[in-house]
Amino acid sequence: MSSIGNLIWVVFGGFFSALGWCVAGALMYVSIVGIPWGRACFTMANLALFPFGREAIRRDELTGKSDIGTSGWGLFGNILWFVVGGFWLGLLHAGVGLFYAVTIVGIPFAIAHFKLGSLALAPVGRTIVRKDVAGVARRRSAEAAVDRLRA
Repeated sequence: MSSIGNLIWVVFGGFFSALGWCVAGALMYVSIVGIPWGRACFTMANLALFPFGREAIRRDELTGKSDIGTSGWGLFGNILWFVVGGFWLGLLHAGVGLFYAVTIVGIPFAIAHFKLGSLALAPVGRTIVRKDVAGVARRRSAEAAVDRLRA
């Protein structure tokens, strides 16, 4: 089912959305300072191309290891991203999602835009995985947190 949704999504605008995120990422990579945000743009492009059956998850939650994007620097990067444009990008996706939600047929696309909008608010330190992988990673992360509390 998600394959059909992704195919319809790509045909009716998902390709151009992903292409826009790739162009933004490439522009960020031109300046050395923008590389972390460029990586975030490519993460957004990854989800914008095929949003059905996949979701964004924190990299440290997935791998069990912290990196620069999931550390304090990642938090700083997300705050800067939010202030400069993340709020407006999230609002744009939410608005498009509300537009799609008006029709019954558009509700899955609305949900995809809401997913993209939430990721657009703070994409640094996240990666895109299948939903089942995200569920297992979150469960293992929660179990590890409980084990640490018990110790």
